[in-house]
Amino acid sequence: MGVRLGPGGPKALRLLGGEPLLVHAVRRLALAPSVGCIVIAAPADAVSDVTLMLAPVAPVIVVAGGATRQASVAAALAAVPDGFDIVLVHDAARALTPPELVESVADAIRGGHGAVIPVLPVVDTIKRVSPSGAVVETVDRSCLRAVQTPQGFRRDVLVKAHEAAVDEHTDDAGMAERIGVAVHTVPGSEAALKITRPFDLEVASLLL
Repeated sequence: MGVRLGPGGPKALRLLGGEPLLVHAVRRLALAPSVGCIVIAAPADAVSDVTLMLAPVAPVIVVAGGATRQASVAAALAAVPDGFDIVLVHDAARALTPPELVESVADAIRGGHGAVIPVLPVVDTIKRVSPSGAVVETVDRSCLRAVQTPQGFRRDVLVKAHEAAVDEHTDDAGMAERIGVAVHTVPGSEAALKITRPFDLEVASLLL
């Protein structure tokens, strides 16, 4: 719903440069040579509208999403046609993700990894704090990474991860970790920032 972005409807349908974030995201996905099918999990009452909106952009399959991100990914995964053995899970909030990053993730899956995530080094100093707000320790950031999307998976890995989930997850790679699958990383992209707050939308406008 994009609560932190302020009023205005679902985040994926907010405008950036006069077009919904979802349109920007799908356009860039469709430019990646590896992408042969795009499935959108949309609000249940917006499936028809989203289908019409994306018709001029790229061929897509639109399904009703669930009450949570995990349920929405599961619904989209169930709609992926047979024959696609690699599945990328993407977030429309990362509307400016370049096609080159999509290809990098797909290439790493083709190279033999079961799960792949794009990451960026953490540049800020990170402190672990107590509930009262007191600093407990300074965390070594050299081994920390910020995770982006698309996250890539062998299809069988993602299916098993969702089947094994017993509580709510907001990160599919974390679900793969829970079933013992090693998650590989590839370099992310500054352009793939997540649009969460009004400030992020301003930054994305400048990048666009």
